[in-house]
Amino acid sequence: MNGNGLDVDLYGLIPPLARTIDLMAPEVARHHMQVSCLAYRLAEAAAFPPDEQRTIAVAGALHDIGAFSSRERIDLLDFELKAPHQHAVAGAVLLEEFEPLHEAARIVRFHHVPWENGAGLTFRGQPVPMGSHVLHLADRMAVLIDPTAPILSQVPGIVAAAAEHEGDRFAPELIEAAGRLAERDAAWLEAGSSHGEAVFRRFFQHARAPLDMEGMLAFSELLCRVIDFKSAFTATHSSGVAAVASALAAVLGFSEEDQAMMQIAARLHDLGKLAIPSEILEKPGPLTPEERAIMRTHVYYTYEILQAVPELGAIASWSALHQERLSGDGYPFGYAADRLPLGARTIAVADVFTALAEDRPYRPGMKKEEAMAVLERLAHDGELDKDVVAALIARYDEMDRARAEAQRDAARAYHIFRKTIEVQSAA
Repeated sequence: MNGNGLDVDLYGLIPPLARTIDLMAPEVARHHMQVSCLAYRLAEAAAFPPDEQRTIAVAGALHDIGAFSSRERIDLLDFELKAPHQHAVAGAVLLEEFEPLHEAARIVRFHHVPWENGAGLTFRGQPVPMGSHVLHLADRMAVLIDPTAPILSQVPGIVAAAAEHEGDRFAPELIEAAGRLAERDAAWLEAGSSHGEAVFRRFFQHARAPLDMEGMLAFSELLCRVIDFKSAFTATHSSGVAAVASALAAVLGFSEEDQAMMQIAARLHDLGKLAIPSEILEKPGPLTPEERAIMRTHVYYTYEILQAVPELGAIASWSALHQERLSGDGYPFGYAADRLPLGARTIAVADVFTALAEDRPYRPGMKKEEAMAVLERLAHDGELDKDVVAALIARYDEMDRARAEAQRDAARAYHIFRKTIEVQSAA
């Protein structure tokens, strides 16, 4: 794969990412795509410009990305919310660091601000985009959809329930747009469909947001924070793996372009953990057999997300195969050595090394001799690549410094993130 030719459409990454977030709890299945579809059609019915319609659709697809636990996600399904703003702030703070999602982040930040007869055009001294009010109405209508009943029979009741709050919670012009939307069966069939990702792609069939290598590196940094900041237990892990994997790639003779690809792949290797409830990620003691089974699914979800974007090529396979073992005893596919590219073997070693060397809430990081012994045993047993392990051990101190520095930076960023959410949510 030639890095100069890397051309990934951001809009193609968003639907599988949204689906993975919804896997956290069955109660919220397809919620992000439902909201995205309804928000786009509401904006269309309200005559928003096409580029704003698309920005609102993107915000809808990612609007609850700051809700990290399954309990929080389920609570957001209540039509009447008690504490709606913290997850919105968290999502905005994460998304706004990536320039192509900056406008979508503003919409997410305010998507639970009530209209209050026009007073909702500002919130805590900041202007609120109308797109946030579109998203608010779409989100609240989506939570009223009963997946067990025909969608078209529910539309009059859903629109009527929203209309009861015209003026206080929802803007009158958007309630009027919802009334017009009630007469368009296709809009509701889209929202109720199990093919929301295909619908989303149709919205963007004449628009692209291309990411070259530099853009994909920036987007992978955003996703690295979304993955790791989900839990204090994992707040620096992907950053450490990426630092070690890219350093190893340089030692192993990867080209500069492939080293950049390695950094992207390592940052994304735990992307599927977005589907894992924080209650499991943060459990201080041993996991139950059921919890371990849930945890193991994260690698397959990483595979599902990245395979949905064929332009990623080798990046996808390097990320998705990091839990496979040369012996064939890994997961999720049970691939053996002949199916595992050097990139995947490199991330596997970097992942194991980082897990051994980093401090965990339930144990300190292993000392050098102990960690090396574990790596050598895994290489001897045919689980990890001997040459990659040997390259790491030969430069152990250098690799450990790269890991520690990257994780210190990530820890500082996580502290700032939590403090920002605390301050902005309480303002």
